[in-house]
Amino acid sequence: MTDVLRRGRASLAFSFFAQGAAFALLVTRIPAIQDRYGISDALLPVFLAAVPILAGVGSVTTEQLVKRIPPSRLLRWSQPTAMLALLGVGAGDRLVEVAVALAVFGLSVGALDATMNMLGVSLQRAYGRSIMLGFHAVYSLGGILGASLAWAGAHWHLALWVSYLPVVAVLIPAVLIGSRWYVDGTPGAAGAEGVAGLQGAEGGPGAAVEGAGSHGTVVFKLLLPLCLVMTFAYIGDSTVSNWSAKYLQDVLGSSEQLATVPYNVYMVTTLLGRSIGDFGVRRFGAVVVVRLGTLVAALGFAVVALAPGAWVGMLGFTLLGLGLCVLVPQTFAAAGRLFPNASDAAIARLNIFNYVGFLVGSPLVGALGDAWSYRGAMLVPMVLVLVTLVYARSFAPHADRYGGEHERARTADVGPSGNGI
Repeated sequence: MTDVLRRGRASLAFSFFAQGAAFALLVTRIPAIQDRYGISDALLPVFLAAVPILAGVGSVTTEQLVKRIPPSRLLRWSQPTAMLALLGVGAGDRLVEVAVALAVFGLSVGALDATMNMLGVSLQRAYGRSIMLGFHAVYSLGGILGASLAWAGAHWHLALWVSYLPVVAVLIPAVLIGSRWYVDGTPGAAGAEGVAGLQGAEGGPGAAVEGAGSHGTVVFKLLLPLCLVMTFAYIGDSTVSNWSAKYLQDVLGSSEQLATVPYNVYMVTTLLGRSIGDFGVRRFGAVVVVRLGTLVAALGFAVVALAPGAWVGMLGFTLLGLGLCVLVPQTFAAAGRLFPNASDAAIARLNIFNYVGFLVGSPLVGALGDAWSYRGAMLVPMVLVLVTLVYARSFAPHADRYGGEHERARTADVGPSGNGI
């Protein structure tokens, strides 16, 4: 069973990596997509908003599907579908074609985001120690690679489909092969029972056929604090991704070239923070790590808002990456602990709120910046992120007792954790 866990962890980590690369290839080439299809500036926000909205629909649908279909099977087919949709975005000629491709991409992303985190939480339960941050670290690594490939495509003036085709051609067979080793968990299982409750994606004798939510109920009132934390974390994240370049150039007076650096720095520090975050959770506990991450993120926003120049602003965005990076993985993990008998359903429902935060964040900062000031606008996500301190106890381990000196005895020799692999 040790080998099952190791293979399951490695294959799921690669799935996170592939999704990070695919998503980055899409969002970093938005201007090229707009030019290819002649999408007007007025119509572009509609297309951009449609993707997270449909992703939310995909996540809601996944909550129902996992009652009958194992999450591993949904992930196996939703990820290649998303990649084919990405290729469709780059290969179409008409507006209706890109609209259909983006719709399929959004629905597929909602399903695969939900199922990846479902499998991650069930593996963490079987391991008996924090490993979720490692999976998200690999996602960040994929995002850095995807953004780098997108830069290369833009630099060499490659057609979108030429940029996307090699990546899709490599990743689809790789994720399909890796999907053979995905493992599903029996909701609520822990300790030796949790390991025994894991089975390969291929199933087999005794394989579970019922998904999460079939043996428990998600009480939304209990899940709400985590939903708010998820929303506020993604408001902060979307603020960086959508406004860091404009803020550095227009407010802090940097050059156009320097203005492209903060998001790259943010992504690198996100990777670094998540790479070591699991060790922090194991040593100090999830509550301490979440509180520390919240304070560092709030400090980052404050530094950005008060920065006298571009380099101090860069420091602020660096702090933001180190702080925000721990919140989302720990929120998924907390939902799994809060509803051990319905963890998959809870994660699917919680996953919706990352798209809510993504939708709200960018327009919120833009509206406040135009009506007030962009320096002042940066203080709003700071205050929202600080709300996490109010709900920090929601991250306290209960039955599973991950982190600090409350870790369960390991149920299998799983070897060194690395960065989620």
